[in-house]
Amino acid sequence: MVKIKSVERHSRADKAGIRAGDILVSINGHRITDVLDYRFYLAEERADILVTRDGEERNFSIRKDVYDDIGLEFETPLMDKKMHCVNKCIFCFIDQLPKGMRKSLYFKDDDSRLSFLHGNYITLTNLTREDIDRIIEMHISPVNISVHTTDPELRRKMMVNPRAGEVLEYLNVLHEAGIAMRGQIVLCRRINDGENLSKTMRDLAKMYPQMESVSIVPAGLTAYRDGLYPLEPFTSDECREVIDQVTAFANECFEKFGTHMFFASDEFYVKSGTPLPPYEYWEEFTQIENGVGMLSSFEHEFMTAMLTLTEDDKKTVREVSVATGEAAYGLITDCCRALSEKCPGIRVRVYKIKNNYFGGEVTVTGLLTGVDLYDQLSCRDLGDELLLSRTMLRAEGDLFLCGETPEGLSEKLGVKIRFAENDGADFLFSLLGE
Repeated sequence: MVKIKSVERHSRADKAGIRAGDILVSINGHRITDVLDYRFYLAEERADILVTRDGEERNFSIRKDVYDDIGLEFETPLMDKKMHCVNKCIFCFIDQLPKGMRKSLYFKDDDSRLSFLHGNYITLTNLTREDIDRIIEMHISPVNISVHTTDPELRRKMMVNPRAGEVLEYLNVLHEAGIAMRGQIVLCRRINDGENLSKTMRDLAKMYPQMESVSIVPAGLTAYRDGLYPLEPFTSDECREVIDQVTAFANECFEKFGTHMFFASDEFYVKSGTPLPPYEYWEEFTQIENGVGMLSSFEHEFMTAMLTLTEDDKKTVREVSVATGEAAYGLITDCCRALSEKCPGIRVRVYKIKNNYFGGEVTVTGLLTGVDLYDQLSCRDLGDELLLSRTMLRAEGDLFLCGETPEGLSEKLGVKIRFAENDGADFLFSLLGE
């Protein structure tokens, strides 16, 4: 049973007489415990809704199209508390955060509902067989799963959880039930790489087409690993070896299935100095939120948008600065150079920001902080405007990871700050001042 926070005015629920503060008990006789129950059982042309109000039961009948919303809002998006991660993974990034950050950043979620709703990856270790059956019954798909290895004993070691090995069987259950899955392998140097990576890829390939794609990403390491499992970053040569290993197997999959299926993340390419594959190689970009194909997609969007520039655009006169992480610096520089060639009146300075806040090994733009931006830009010529990626901010758009606000950073640097979406076209038009 969940409490209704508000009812949209003039919605079907409002017209039926449902009110804020009512407790939602069931829909069409099915008890409602969370958002998945709510969405699944609401997908009917008639919804018989049972609520309690002041301790008394009340029934409401609503007719609608199958997938129409009825206008109810709840206290949390899940209508329930997030499920907490029960693992102690040797590579966990949250365990490596410095002290003093926002409290919410230290919460480890491992919630199958967030996997479906927002693409979060889950480990399966806090799910029961009943939970898996529910996923199958409701056809929740795709499910994003952090696999890491298909060796049960090694998975237990990496996740420091005795259930980590046995729940690998859930992959087979979901596969046999026809549930689409997307996998993730966080690769740890000399732990689950080499022959173990080959075995994991072979095992997951047997689950095609239900296992749609698998990303291979390096473990993110910060300077705050005292007392944690000793891990080291991959060298440049080792990154190249990972790319060769993954690409060779991916090409076999392409010959067999018509899809590469396995994709090494952009970070492996950048760190090894290996040119990124062409845009088409990444297929449907199903793993882009994992940093897989993100740079190729961004470049394609930027260059495609360049073709739409008007004569007025080409007459634009602006001095702009861009601050970006080390991984994207080369691409951003190339894009800005291409724009300046088309629009000579636009002068762009691109600054590469080293992530000292986390110790220097983290290179992605989205984890840059206001602290490092100020430290490394305070004596720079920033022109008329400083352009940053919105990925540096939390979802509400009001805070950097370190707690600095965009307004505070703008005041300290003495320059207007504009945020662009993580999209090449939006970046281009932001450079133009549109």
